[in-house]
Amino acid sequence: MQSKAVLFDMDGVIVNSERYWVETEQTDILPSAVSGSADTSETTGMNFREIYDYLEARHEMTASKDEFVARYEEAARDIYGEKVDLQANFRDLVADLRAEGRTVALVSSSPHDWISRMLDRFDLRESFDRVISAEEIDAKSKPEPDVYEYAAEQVGVAPEACIAVEDSENGVESAERAGMRVVGYRNQSDERLDLSAADAVAESPEELRSILLGE
Repeated sequence: MQSKAVLFDMDGVIVNSERYWVETEQTDILPSAVSGSADTSETTGMNFREIYDYLEARHEMTASKDEFVARYEEAARDIYGEKVDLQANFRDLVADLRAEGRTVALVSSSPHDWISRMLDRFDLRESFDRVISAEEIDAKSKPEPDVYEYAAEQVGVAPEACIAVEDSENGVESAERAGMRVVGYRNQSDERLDLSAADAVAESPEELRSILLGE
């Protein structure tokens, strides 16, 4: 798939953090804050601060928003600082995309300090032309298109000339609503999300490379 810019989501695409977030949410964060049960698939791809508001509208909450946010912050230090692995051959993929003259950006709902922890751990700061967090514009969570509309402006490429790589249903919808083509990426987590709305779906790092570089 040819494009002028490739925009990578972070969680579940660049690093395999989704499996750790699902586990942490199911065993710790949600049980400590929600009376009854909550389905983590509903909130995949959403900004963690907005997850509380989403849950509060649908469930009886047993923790304050400040307590909820603090648990996410604590978990993020552990997940990005210790647990996650980088997608196989990701550095080579990004280098080859940039060698073709394509702009490469990281676009995430996560705050900059979480992103920075990941970038520093894997020494990726020089790999991206732009690193974009939804917190820069107080964007509404995916599936709203805000963060991808902003990303297109920041990289100076029309949305229709961008490809977003996303692992969640909310992320796919967000990029499509912004006018971009989307590659759905199966991140090998336990969740089998419906990525059929994407223009293409990659089941592995090798298939993602083939789709993006036409190999």
